[in-house]
Amino acid sequence: MKWRQVQDGPSAVYVVVLDPGEDAVAELTAFARDRSLGASQVTAVGAFSEAVVGWFDRQAEDYRPIPVEEQCEVLSLIGDVTVADDGPTPHLHAVVGLSDGSTRGGHLLSGRVWPTLEVVVRDSPAELAKTHRPDFGLALIDLG
Repeated sequence: MKWRQVQDGPSAVYVVVLDPGEDAVAELTAFARDRSLGASQVTAVGAFSEAVVGWFDRQAEDYRPIPVEEQCEVLSLIGDVTVADDGPTPHLHAVVGLSDGSTRGGHLLSGRVWPTLEVVVRDSPAELAKTHRPDFGLALIDLG
């Protein structure tokens, strides 16, 4: 992973470029924690050699994995970074395109980068916290 801060100030902007073989979720989590991000917007394009997206099963209160076991284009990756109990944590959704033109999408659980993932992270001076909501089985942004 390589990164560069392209805008200074309280609303910093970073460009993060992931390398082949890196896991997008793990690397972006490490980046968010290293930079102490607290309220950021994330967008990205690139490709994965394989990925797992998830669909939230309300009754099971967990993500049902949807494996993508082939090279795929990251058509859209969006999300945020907020502060959870264990520190800054990305919440990412992705739509990936397959060789036949079909798509898969959902919560990004993992994505093995190949050849690159180009990410823009727009931070803000605010801090947003997520709180576990037992009624949903999820941690959601808590505005107070």
